[in-house]
Amino acid sequence: FQMKRDSGYSTMAEQQKQEKKLWDAMKITACALGTGLLIFTALVNSLSWYVQSIWDTSGHFWQTAWLKFYYRFEGKEWTIFLLGAALVPSLAFWCFNGILMVADVTGKPTFITRYRIQLGKNDPVDTKKLRQAIYTALCNQFFISLPMLVPMFYVMKWWGNTFSKELPTFHWFLVELSVFTLTEEILFYYTHRLVHLPLLYKHIHKKHHEWTAPIGVVSIYAHPVEHILSNTLPVMTGPMIMGSHIVSIAAWFSLALITTSISHCGYHLPFLPSPEFHDFHHLKFNQCYGVLGVLDYLHGTDTAFKQTKAYERHRVLLSLTPLSESIPEAPKRAE
Repeated sequence: FQMKRDSGYSTMAEQQKQEKKLWDAMKITACALGTGLLIFTALVNSLSWYVQSIWDTSGHFWQTAWLKFYYRFEGKEWTIFLLGAALVPSLAFWCFNGILMVADVTGKPTFITRYRIQLGKNDPVDTKKLRQAIYTALCNQFFISLPMLVPMFYVMKWWGNTFSKELPTFHWFLVELSVFTLTEEILFYYTHRLVHLPLLYKHIHKKHHEWTAPIGVVSIYAHPVEHILSNTLPVMTGPMIMGSHIVSIAAWFSLALITTSISHCGYHLPFLPSPEFHDFHHLKFNQCYGVLGVLDYLHGTDTAFKQTKAYERHRVLLSLTPLSESIPEAPKRAE
């Protein structure tokens, strides 16, 4: 009986000891997390304050510049909208892709071409295919995207904020940017998977996938139906939901066009977003349907991608050494 009682005391003592250890661990964890959260919040607030200070300092300049532009075209809201939603993004797209096309055709400057993702592809690019891609891209811009701005213009007028004399604050633009990005991710992912259905792929999406090793301008090389569903609507919807200012729209459209050009460009360039994710989609067709990869993760459409060297290279390159050199493909086994 005494042994049983001692055993019981021993068990209770051990249990109390374990509970004390657990409680101590919880307190240490809470303390560490709390401290980390405070430091993180302080850093974020400091960064936010710093960026806001820069924004406020330059804000007067931008506000004055906007008012000069606004009064120059006062009463011509369609002209303002056309310049902001069509001309500025188009110039950003073609200037950026113009540099890439020089590298694609001539192989110069070598600073760019040494960062090619699919080695030996488009080296140099087929000029006949390139001319066809440029022609299709221009047709999509002039005959699809431009007419779609007409209903968008009236939606924005209904909101009443698009042509305000006062520019949006920096923090509000960040909120808008978050909504734009999330909206684009959802709409693009599901419309993209839709056009990969066998019937739609054969008649619509196959055109875009003629380029298994894409280049920048191919980002809007697509069938007209796909250009409406996957290229244009996902980008336009966010600003229409938010009733955004024309300056926000111009910045977002330009950013979206440059980002999708980077995703298709075929070069993993230093300090730019990684194009490995979407480049792998063009290579394998049934992986990596989204923009950010969040929905691919949730739906399991990135599992094969995660088993490749491309996944290891899918990060921002912070050095001048090409990732194809630092993380090379595994040598093929001799048959």
